[in-house]
Amino acid sequence: MAKLSFYLFETSPERQVESACRLCRKILRQPERIWLWCGDAGLRQQLDERLWSFDAAGFIPHGIDQQDAPVCISAQLPDAADWIVFNFNNQALEQYAKFSHIIEIIENNEPAKIIGREKFKQYRRWGIEPQTFKL
Repeated sequence: MAKLSFYLFETSPERQVESACRLCRKILRQPERIWLWCGDAGLRQQLDERLWSFDAAGFIPHGIDQQDAPVCISAQLPDAADWIVFNFNNQALEQYAKFSHIIEIIENNEPAKIIGREKFKQYRRWGIEPQTFKL
């Protein structure tokens, strides 16, 4: 069973891109691979740019559609199951069981919260109990 984590920004105005960079940096301290699954071309560009500049000591190693990179930004899902997948799309990830960990980041604004609630309910309908972190 895949692990599923929701990061809910209830008081923080932090943007999804910033949160993703922070989590990527933390996760990469362990030997993990991260897949940033994002259908929106503009958001993929923001993620790419921010991953280059996020850490003052150096950039977070990544690539767009580069499956050999520690962090891959893509509109497609990976073939291999050994990825931690950040879901930046508006629907729950149906193939959740294929991956080791799914991460959902919900920004502190009403449209994002509505989408997040729907995703949360869908995962529960599929029988997976999300772990929630309120920030």
